[in-house]
Amino acid sequence: MSAILGVLGITSTKRPVDVLIVVSYILPPILCYPLVAVLAITPRTHAIRVAIWPIVTLLALRAVVSENVSIGKSRPEAFDTALRILMFTIVVRTFEWTLAKEPLVRHLRPANRAPSTLMDALDLISNLRGHGWNWSRGLYVPRETRPTHRTLFLVYTCLSTIAHASLFGILHRAILTCCPVGAIVAIPDGSTLFDPTLPFPARYLRSSILTLCAGFMSYAMLQAGYDACTVLALVVLGQDPAQWPPAFDAPWRATSLSVFWSRRWHQWGRQTFLVFGGYPLAAVTVFGRLGMVIGAFMASAALHDVMILSLDSRIEMWWMVVGFGMMAFGVLIENAFREVTGWRVGGVVGWIWTMTWLALWGSLIMEGFWRTGIFGYGTLIDWVSPVRVLVERLVVDFDGWFHAIEREG
Repeated sequence: MSAILGVLGITSTKRPVDVLIVVSYILPPILCYPLVAVLAITPRTHAIRVAIWPIVTLLALRAVVSENVSIGKSRPEAFDTALRILMFTIVVRTFEWTLAKEPLVRHLRPANRAPSTLMDALDLISNLRGHGWNWSRGLYVPRETRPTHRTLFLVYTCLSTIAHASLFGILHRAILTCCPVGAIVAIPDGSTLFDPTLPFPARYLRSSILTLCAGFMSYAMLQAGYDACTVLALVVLGQDPAQWPPAFDAPWRATSLSVFWSRRWHQWGRQTFLVFGGYPLAAVTVFGRLGMVIGAFMASAALHDVMILSLDSRIEMWWMVVGFGMMAFGVLIENAFREVTGWRVGGVVGWIWTMTWLALWGSLIMEGFWRTGIFGYGTLIDWVSPVRVLVERLVVDFDGWFHAIEREG
């Protein structure tokens, strides 16, 4: 094994990042990413893509295995985590493009802009859900509610960035106050949503409340990032607002799990989950749509496992497998209900069902992330002392009241 690693240029010991490591190990797979994107939109390049993909994979593996800026530290630095996720993304997405026998076609470009191979390749790299491309058939795109005038659109998006970043910071501080990192001896670098001092019912009621807050926090974080990218794309790259449709469709209004995951939550990983889970399981089993649903959610679990393992290799994989597995089971329950009754899950009862299921099983997903300590880092809200003090006081009072009620009960 060591001989094979030696041939590939992979060292047996990790080394801190320097200029030589960046040029020799990290840049090669990153440069291959746009190269494969160009090939993916160029006719008669399928054989070349098939030949190049194993090389790209080995280069990505080489980059991840060979560098480490966290030597001597108990937890990975942000650079290490970001690099691992980037390399995983490069391997997965180039594999998707390799499977396509025909060139990928872009049909949405900025107004009055001539087709450009370079700009199409850059859009393919950054366009995770495939809006405006022929490979995203069946993709749900939320209805546009923002101003259509370019200047007003930019102003609105800038304000949205600030608002969602602030919401993320407030919810982050609130949850961190309830679940401080390092408070549990068994989880020195992370924390837990499950308070061991509470009895079983109260423990899971509290964790469900925190899970819903964490869900809103995740939404705010992702929306703020998407808004920031939208502003940069319009200002720096000269793209049109039409190229950046809404990422979310009010997920808190979902009245079924199917609608939540297929329409109201973001669809950035949709194609990846279908290619690596949904389509293969549907093809090799007799279950059809059942296999599609299970495979897609298991692919999502695998991707999230990669994320948490890049943060802390000691985290058990079952948090994501069970959490997303039960999301698939919930969707299948809804499908069975429709087959038996002829009615779709929806309305007020559907909303209660959806939020309850998300809170119950989503707590396992959030617990997996919380144990890594990923949310132990500070946010901009932490620098605004009055806001931080107010949030902490309200949360401490609520948590104290919650524990007092349980003791009296």
